[in-house]
Amino acid sequence: MAPERIHRFTRTERAMHWTHAGSFFVMLATGLVLYIPSLSTWINRRNAVKNVHLVTAVVWVIALAAVIIFGDRKSLRRTWREVETFDHDDREWLKRRRAPQGRLNAGQKVNTLITAAFAILFALSGFLLWLGERDHRFLFDGTGTVHDLLTFASIALVAGHLYLALLHPSTRHSLRGITTGDVDLDWAMRNHAKWVAEAQRGLPPAEVERETKPVPAEDALI
Repeated sequence: MAPERIHRFTRTERAMHWTHAGSFFVMLATGLVLYIPSLSTWINRRNAVKNVHLVTAVVWVIALAAVIIFGDRKSLRRTWREVETFDHDDREWLKRRRAPQGRLNAGQKVNTLITAAFAILFALSGFLLWLGERDHRFLFDGTGTVHDLLTFASIALVAGHLYLALLHPSTRHSLRGITTGDVDLDWAMRNHAKWVAEAQRGLPPAEVERETKPVPAEDALI
């Protein structure tokens, strides 16, 4: 029998995620070629790589704006309210204590907030670097360093994210949610008990909390 499933992410939420992820990996790859001398020499197309990097950055901003304008803004607002709200259970989870979690656990909320902050800083520092090449009045000390440090921090963050999304046994099922939109109900009850209770309405949250064992904090930054 096919497992019972529950809808987790809307098409707009999934489009936002994959638009950002796809653009990030292209910009990361081209950025590393520009940053690492041996790669730049090996590729031997620095100007072309730089143009791909800049064009991708522009496409990234436009695509995200398009998702927000033409997508389901209600679902995006709901998600953002979830991300910026940390209740008692979230704080307990961050203290590495067992606590039932909503549709997004506390680790996922922290990851989303950091990703959003990095995106803004990437866009601002990248724009200043581009503008500074054309008008030296906008050449500020440290702008390149900020951009580079953000890159290194992002690599570490994404590496952990990919490990949990692709390899870790207890969390990799969440990849289904961000690709197809739904997840197995049994998995959701083990990892996101409060969300399941809210979605099913007829099931008291306290009952779900007693029957489930949320994953530990180190398992869920995805």
